[in-house]
Amino acid sequence: MQIVLASSNKHKVQEINDIVKSKGMDIEFILPPDGFDPIENGETFEENSLIKAKAAWDISKNWVLADDSGLCIDALNGKPGIYSARYAETPALRIERVLKELNGAENRKAHFSCAMTLLNPNGEIAYKVQGICSGSIIKETRGTNGFGYDPIFLVDGDTRTMAELSEAEKNKISHRSVALNQVLAFLKELQLSH
Repeated sequence: MQIVLASSNKHKVQEINDIVKSKGMDIEFILPPDGFDPIENGETFEENSLIKAKAAWDISKNWVLADDSGLCIDALNGKPGIYSARYAETPALRIERVLKELNGAENRKAHFSCAMTLLNPNGEIAYKVQGICSGSIIKETRGTNGFGYDPIFLVDGDTRTMAELSEAEKNKISHRSVALNQVLAFLKELQLSH
């Protein structure tokens, strides 16, 4: 079974296919056809996930999985939230902005959130889910793995940042894997029932 991943990020497709392979499932995620360029103007991760899913379905008419995710920081009223990838020009500047805005804040609780939407070949929502990974923001970067805000995100119940975890460890606890595992459980049931 092939599913179009509503993303132009090859790293994300690889990450998801690695998780699928580790479960021994016969599903391959592929990039959308040329022309995938959605305007993400939703106000929530769920809305943006659906916008991306519909944009990919419009050009593929296939099974489509979309996700929208970001970092939500309690002391910043949930920011950067849906603007996580656009909070500054580069990943380093985004981290710098967050640390500056949190300067002096005692409450450093935060979570990564990932909303996933699965559309069937008729373009209908077959399944949707939200994955959460809780933690807090430390005061300086640590670790070289991962991407985005991973170097300042200390995972709850661990002494390491997301960027200090191995790819395999991250794939067990990340917001994306929490959501994806539920989508894959749904797809497994679907395949068994056909």
